[in-house]
Amino acid sequence: MPINRIAFGTPGEASHPDSLRAALAEFISMLIFVFAGSGSGMAFSKISILVTLYRFTFHSIFDLSARLQTNWHGVFADKLTDSASNTPAGLVAAALAHAFALFVAVLVGANISGGHVNPAVTFGALMGGNITLMRSILYWIAQLLGSVVACLLLKFSTGGLETPAFGLSSGVGAWNAVVFEIVMTFGLVYTVYATAVDPKKGNLGIIAPIAIGFIVGANILAGGAFDGASMNPAVSFGPAVVSWTWTNHWVYWLGPFIGAGIAALVYDNIFIGCGGHEPLPTNDF
Repeated sequence: MPINRIAFGTPGEASHPDSLRAALAEFISMLIFVFAGSGSGMAFSKISILVTLYRFTFHSIFDLSARLQTNWHGVFADKLTDSASNTPAGLVAAALAHAFALFVAVLVGANISGGHVNPAVTFGALMGGNITLMRSILYWIAQLLGSVVACLLLKFSTGGLETPAFGLSSGVGAWNAVVFEIVMTFGLVYTVYATAVDPKKGNLGIIAPIAIGFIVGANILAGGAFDGASMNPAVSFGPAVVSWTWTNHWVYWLGPFIGAGIAALVYDNIFIGCGGHEPLPTNDF
């Protein structure tokens, strides 16, 4: 991609009312997305703990008091960030919650900020010359703040439960996870370009938010059990800040940004390009 495709913008853009409104829209959309997505995982984990406690009580009622003295509550609490969300039901619940929440978050922000709701998507748009660097910085700040505020609200409203940070499953190395994040984010940003950015998208633009939500949900089903399937540095950043857990956090920045950059370069240069492309006639499919 020619470097002149990247627009740097002007310093005055940072204080322009339109830019500030767009940044605020990104903040609100990210807050909605993270609160619902991360909150669903916390809720599922809490339900899993209660069900496990009930089963344990039912089958071991006579020695329950002795086991409680060995801090079973702490054992169950640890499961909030361990195995509950890695069960099949937990994975499906996470995929559905994130797909639905992202669909709404993109939809409500689309007419104001473009509905990026993801620093990697913003980076992909920047690489294609669809947003200036100055506005991208505003978006990144707003997205990160939105995620942190959502996690703080979750911690307060759940009575102090920890928002689980993203981490790698047993047997998954950091570079394995980087490849996972590259591929999944490539699919996400490619979908964004095809349904929302491409000037010849036609009626596909109507379904862009739901298509974006679907690909995120599908990717969570594919990669959630391995590295959490972030695809979104801001989604990883908020829980990391609130829980102060930074192990392998760099994975959730490097992978998505590489994947987003590749998708932007591929779609912008091959399918949009200098001369554009002609969509298939509707009677051909």
